[in-house]
Amino acid sequence: MGRRGKLGDKGSRHDAAYRRAKSEGFASRAIYKLEEIDKRFRLLQPGRRVVDLGCWPGSWMQYAAERVGEDGFVVGLDKREVELALPTNAKAFVADVFAVDPADLVERFGDFNVVLSDMAPKTTGDRTTDMFRSEELTRRALGFATTVLRPGGHFCAKVFVGGGFKTLLADVGKSFSEVKPIHPKNTRSGSYEQYIVARGLKAGARTLDPGQAQDSSAEQ
Repeated sequence: MGRRGKLGDKGSRHDAAYRRAKSEGFASRAIYKLEEIDKRFRLLQPGRRVVDLGCWPGSWMQYAAERVGEDGFVVGLDKREVELALPTNAKAFVADVFAVDPADLVERFGDFNVVLSDMAPKTTGDRTTDMFRSEELTRRALGFATTVLRPGGHFCAKVFVGGGFKTLLADVGKSFSEVKPIHPKNTRSGSYEQYIVARGLKAGARTLDPGQAQDSSAEQ
């Protein structure tokens, strides 16, 4: 679930944004993509409770924890351990999102206001395969959102754009009042990734579980 930019890009990641992130104490340059999205769509506010899927190395958790403040809380999930020190209002767990029952998060922490996903598949070099796997991860993230979010909650997820992108947008739109794709300025040149930002979970959409969200797309 680590973060990746251009498909198959094995070159240096030490660009200006990377150096800026390190100088400002953030785990990765991905912080600036979330910052741009948040400033535009106002997803993160004081007191909000957030789930960050694919949270390694932790820069999104750092940003979200600062934005929601002491009265908010951030839960992160990733197969890789987040090694940096997190503030007291943030907690990262080592877990596979396909093995976690989102309902368990609600039982343990209560309802959430925002679900973030910067998940990306381990790339194979085959663009079609990588895009398909990315869409699978995004649909899993959507399943989390429709399970853990309270009505009116927000969702933001990365996806590698492929042939199923329009269908994916439409499926997200079934559950949220507003859906928009965005290509952040800090995305690396040549990257196929975009972010789907969805605001206002519809009250009836919370009846879906992750399996239902995925199955509905498979029938398209």
